[in-house]
Amino acid sequence: MCGVAAPQQREEYIVIDKEHFTLTLTAPDGTAIKTYGIACGKNYGQKTRSGDHKTPEGTFRINQLLNAKGLTHDFGDGKGPVKDAYGPWFLRLDVPGRRDIGIHGTHLPESIGSRCTEGCIRLRNEDITDLKSRVHVGTVVIILPDPNQ
Repeated sequence: MCGVAAPQQREEYIVIDKEHFTLTLTAPDGTAIKTYGIACGKNYGQKTRSGDHKTPEGTFRINQLLNAKGLTHDFGDGKGPVKDAYGPWFLRLDVPGRRDIGIHGTHLPESIGSRCTEGCIRLRNEDITDLKSRVHVGTVVIILPDPNQ
């Protein structure tokens, strides 16, 4: 887990590694159960404000499992709102001062393995569906810090 001490857990938890573009569902003893590819924030470092395109770092919990089918998002690229931009599920995180950060699917599966988001963690739609079936409100999510630049 890249030198980060595993939390004292009695249940599975998630570790997100922005450097290696992975999300790992982890057993209480620290062993990997399943690893998925991700996309994360365009910019490196800790999220400090809306619009900085950084993925937050630290320990959070999932506080909502939101059915995202039909939700739209305007990426500001001149193409207007995109239907199903978040894929089938949006797993909202309890990031202090933010209500819009989560783990979700995507309408751009080719973006997985890159830095391209506004701060959220993207998975392929089949992966977010699988992950959602394995977690619950309250699941711990650890987002590792970016490597030194």
